[in-house]
Amino acid sequence: MSAGLDNLKHVVVLMMENRSFDHMLGGLKKQDPRINGLTGTESNLDTSNEPAKVQPLAEFQSQLDPDPDHHFPAVHKQLYAGTTGPPAAPSMGGFVQSYYDQRKDVKHSRQIMFYFSPDKLPVLTTLARSYAVFNGWFASIPGPTICNRAFAHYGTSFGQVGMNLFYPKTPFLSIYDRMLKAGKNTKLYYYDQASSTMEIVNLLKNQPKIFATYPQFLDDCKRGELPDYSFVEPNYSDHLGDGGGEELASDQHPDHDVQAGEIFIASIYNAIRQNPDLWKSTALLIAYDEHGGIYDHVPPPACLADGFKATDQDTGVPGQPFAFDRLGVRVPAILISPWIPKATVVPGTEDPVNGRVFEHASIPATVTKQFLGTYDERSPREKAALTFLDLLSDTMRPDADCPVFHFA
Repeated sequence: MSAGLDNLKHVVVLMMENRSFDHMLGGLKKQDPRINGLTGTESNLDTSNEPAKVQPLAEFQSQLDPDPDHHFPAVHKQLYAGTTGPPAAPSMGGFVQSYYDQRKDVKHSRQIMFYFSPDKLPVLTTLARSYAVFNGWFASIPGPTICNRAFAHYGTSFGQVGMNLFYPKTPFLSIYDRMLKAGKNTKLYYYDQASSTMEIVNLLKNQPKIFATYPQFLDDCKRGELPDYSFVEPNYSDHLGDGGGEELASDQHPDHDVQAGEIFIASIYNAIRQNPDLWKSTALLIAYDEHGGIYDHVPPPACLADGFKATDQDTGVPGQPFAFDRLGVRVPAILISPWIPKATVVPGTEDPVNGRVFEHASIPATVTKQFLGTYDERSPREKAALTFLDLLSDTMRPDADCPVFHFA
């Protein structure tokens, strides 16, 4: 066990919404060729058969409207356009044509290829360059939010590939139920009552005591009372706060303001970073639930079948049932701890020798391994999922080597 693991007492996961790796972090390849980002030559054909190249022209808001389709049939098109579909390799060539389907506007559809230059996302890119960025973290399913977030909570979606909120008679416990059953502390921090989490509808029925709000997270960090495992959710909607002021959605879901999400990410990081005892004993993972229909160039790999199956009626793609044996589109993921060497890049599918593939089932797998040890009542996918705390080293970096964010 490394010194970093020996000091680890808290794992925190912040899950944002609907952005692909290339869209948010692809521009970092110019700074560090180890990062599997964009060369600038990647393209998709539009519906007029003209190539639409990637360009660093992404805007904070008002560009991805309507919200790009990320339900199973649309993602199938994004992945497999120009091929016969599975088991053929994904072409990653259908993003522009998929976006065209929503507005029938060729020029607008090409914006799905736009990405942020690193200077536009100073919080996310600073964290990626200061700690560990994953080249190979994929959504668990080539589909929408709820089924992907289920993998983060349960290690499976129990055969669901859509937005069904209710999972009756689930054969496996959520990571929160497992922790409580073992006498451990855990909380799911949601933003506020007006923007409560989609998962609460499902999880609250059993364990209301696991829920707390964003202000409570900040207070728990200040007082050094963070639980063993915390899952943090952003604000999902623009609304009036308790004090009457406007609360901007901070989830970065298109077409919400990406800058509001940057500020929210920084607030979670700063809350941990500014408590010295908490800082040296916490690992923070920032991840995104799925790609939101936005371009990424890396074909999702195959994975161990989950033991569940969805029919083609479930997937909405004729002749394409789903055995949960391949992953969704790649998303940003960053692991943060003072025990992680600066500018760590975790190789992915681009490295056939040392590459490692992670997905959202890696979250309950890691938390289970760290706090519960041997635990057999889990999905096949979770049992097979890689864990990530081995990235913590024996050396804690000096305080001056770890950034703090300041906002006016």
